Amino acid sequence: MKTQFETLMLSSPAPHVTVVTMNRPQAMNAMNTTMMEELRDCFAAFYVEPDAARCLILTGAGTRAFCAGADLKERDGMTDATWRRQHAIVEQTIRALIDCPLPIIAAVNGAAFAGGCELALACDFIYAADHARFAQTEVALGIIPGAMGTQNMPRAVGVRRAKEVILSGQPFTAADALAWGLANRVVPQAQLLDEVIAVATRIAGNAPIAVRQAKRSIDKATDIDRSNGYSFEIEAYNRTVGTADRLEGIASFNEKRKPEFKGR
Repeated sequence: MKTQFETLMLSSPAPHVTVVTMNRPQAMNAMNTTMMEELRDCFAAFYVEPDAARCLILTGAGTRAFCAGADLKERDGMTDATWRRQHAIVEQTIRALIDCPLPIIAAVNGAAFAGGCELALACDFIYAADHARFAQTEVALGIIPGAMGTQNMPRAVGVRRAKEVILSGQPFTAADALAWGLANRVVPQAQLLDEVIAVATRIAGNAPIAVRQAKRSIDKATDIDRSNGYSFEIEAYNRTVGTADRLEGIASFNEKRKPEFKGR
């Protein structure tokens, strides 16, 4: 699969772990059209080739910003038609993240504003640097969140808090994000990537088919009623029963050794 991009950097700091770094630090990693396209294509590729990694990390270059949202300098003077065409790419990008079968951890290393906040919310969970700040600023620009922000924010922090955040556009701190349930952990900036790589490595060390099925089943929990959700869970569970990884997991437990999962 493609590993060279104009606005992204891909690296593998641990076995089966891939870090996707948004690399426009001079623009606070704001998404221009090229970055939108490359994020879409990158995460869509992991849908096609899920064995290319077992856990993904999304972060931004530098320490100022995770992603400041869409590049408003590029958008200045855009026609309605061009704006809608560009936003269609954003929609594809968010769907590529949501549909990705691999766990994606957001390592929020700085400001995550507007579309940048929505990118983080589209990941499976968030670790944030202690100086990071979050905001959904769209209403101050005459628009609303359009990258699943109005859907994912209430799921993360509750409806009332989401209304406060989105309708006010007021930035909030990493500590707020942790207290409200948006972030899973807040750590010093210098330790952020190490902490995220550590948990990603632990995830990558588990049976990959089981991890992917568990992620799919959890995602259904807020989409459908509990009874149908349980039916989906059992279907996902049964997909793991016939795998070589299940046999290896039981054998390694009884033999008191570390399992060697192959994703089969």
